[in-house]
Amino acid sequence: MKRKQIRRMLIKSFKIAGADKIIGIYFIWFFIAAVPVWIFEPGIKNYADSLWFCFASSTTIGYGDYVAVTFVGRIVIVLLSVYSVAVIAIFTAVITGFFSDLARFRASENARAFIYELEHLPELSKEELEDLSNRVKNFNSKR
Repeated sequence: MKRKQIRRMLIKSFKIAGADKIIGIYFIWFFIAAVPVWIFEPGIKNYADSLWFCFASSTTIGYGDYVAVTFVGRIVIVLLSVYSVAVIAIFTAVITGFFSDLARFRASENARAFIYELEHLPELSKEELEDLSNRVKNFNSKR
């Protein structure tokens, strides 16, 4: 399977799970959440600093260079942090599910090829029969 196909399948997995919308809404919320933090937090002087604070809070890094001291700022950061954890969990679940599906797909593809070869044994060359025999021996030795 080519990288381009895998990339397309991964994007499709995000769309099927609805994760693309969740992540898109998250980024919108992230930039919107920076506005009340900038307005209400006295230690944050500009929007860029507010974005930095939201990033540090949402990734749970929390460098400590900025701290929410107002009720509004704390509520916004709590909501942003909870949403961030959920988005990371969803992202991880979609990626895990994708690779699990990819492994199953590859296994079924290999099984189909193996069955095809078994169905066409009389047509196989001596080298192909030896290769098939070695694959069966390797399969049995792994069990």
